[in-house]
Amino acid sequence: MTRPRVVIAEEIAESGLERLRNAGFEVDIQLEKSPEDLRNCIVGASALIIRSATNVDPQLLSASKELVVVARAGVGLDNVDIAAATARGVMVVNAPESNILSAAEHTMALILAISRNVPQAHRALIQGRWERSKWEGIELASKTLGILGLGRIGALVAQRALAFDMRIIAFDPFISAERARELNVEMMSIDEVIAQSDILTIHLPKNKQTVNLIDTKMLAMAKPSLRIVNVARGGIINESDLAQALGNGTIAGAAIDVFETEPTKSSPLFELDNVVVTPHLGASTREAQDRAGEVVADMVCLALNNEFVPFAVNLEASDANETLKPFVPLAQRLGRVFASLVDAPPEIFEISITGEIGAYDPGLISISALKGALSVWTNNAVSLVNAPVIARQLKIQVNKSSSKTTQHRDYVNLVTLRSGSHNLSATLTGRRREARIVMIDDHLTDIPPSEYMLIVKNDDRPGAIGRVATALGNANINIANMDVGNTETVGSALMCISTTTAVSKEVIETLRTLDGITSVTAIGS
Repeated sequence: MTRPRVVIAEEIAESGLERLRNAGFEVDIQLEKSPEDLRNCIVGASALIIRSATNVDPQLLSASKELVVVARAGVGLDNVDIAAATARGVMVVNAPESNILSAAEHTMALILAISRNVPQAHRALIQGRWERSKWEGIELASKTLGILGLGRIGALVAQRALAFDMRIIAFDPFISAERARELNVEMMSIDEVIAQSDILTIHLPKNKQTVNLIDTKMLAMAKPSLRIVNVARGGIINESDLAQALGNGTIAGAAIDVFETEPTKSSPLFELDNVVVTPHLGASTREAQDRAGEVVADMVCLALNNEFVPFAVNLEASDANETLKPFVPLAQRLGRVFASLVDAPPEIFEISITGEIGAYDPGLISISALKGALSVWTNNAVSLVNAPVIARQLKIQVNKSSSKTTQHRDYVNLVTLRSGSHNLSATLTGRRREARIVMIDDHLTDIPPSEYMLIVKNDDRPGAIGRVATALGNANINIANMDVGNTETVGSALMCISTTTAVSKEVIETLRTLDGITSVTAIGS
């Protein structure tokens, strides 16, 4: 069998490459390729690993029908078309915590550098000039540090700035008041942060709302003593406007690690004495590089092994704990069985988890069941990533719920799917956690889900089981497992039959004509 191929478009740590090789994948290193060449390289590839320089657009995504996952060895994903990836069922992952410490420390380094003019004084001294008075700096103690974006990196910067006895203010619409109090941070509007800050550091993602966020208008609100630091993404600050503000004294200084266009060797900022620049060094520590490569390698391994991927950004589910994970493949198999019970995609599809598993978010179970059902309802390639998208396109309303209590007294945990008059429940039993379908349309049963199944409803009277078994035997169909379920409805019964091979349409029609048989549903045929 051909090994899944992982294309490496940008350098990652050797330790990450070794994890991929040890997992049995083919590692195909294709560095510094043009967009056209990279498209050719990933034909047939299962995974693509990138950093910040590779633009993953719809054209690149469409180059490999086998593509399962795109992984960025870093934090940001502004160079990946996530919507296009999701539509194609391609998982997008990153390493959100791999370089946060390095980025926070580099932020502090630049804050100190621009506050004390370290690079400028260094350059003057090695050029033979002793300029103590010219490069007089400022203390950080009692100064106000403004933080735009109080996420993982922003929070780390805040914690470190407190050690310098700084007052911390911040803007972040997604941070709760409780979290702000934990960090000793005052939350304000963005205009208030700009106006009150002595030093302003940016930790926002780059998107439509943040491109050119810091421009002439915004800078006009600042103190003349303001120093700006950006270790986030280039383009959030309008570099021309910033250079003008620095040149005319609107603000006092800037320390910039990221730029609108990278790599760049020319900028109006480079001509100013009150600017410190570094070439995108925020994540450039040995520790961060190793972590990023190792993390994305681990995420790729999980994705290619059809396991839950915690850092998937386009998966509509939260993290899965160890209690919930075993029920994920069960839900997918159950969805496939359920889809065969209904004639067409329903308007409303209900998915519930009850019992011990009901204490957790039902999202992952829901999309797993949805994936299984959609594999029957549509001819599209379905993954955990695009299953919700396809459901919305088919106008299927998916209702998910969870409860710590279950109405079934015999089972601790249940996964239940419902639509209209149809319902299907399953669980895991015993030490081996074996899958069991325990209810079909209010008929109690106990049978493992299998690739080929027949669900036969019949009148509850003698001879029905024998007639079905004889018909299958005459057709040379081997019965692997069978269970008979009853219901509270008098006179109604159900046979759930697993077969070793698919049952042809002709045999199914024969079964439907048998005396006492009211319906026959085939799974996998």
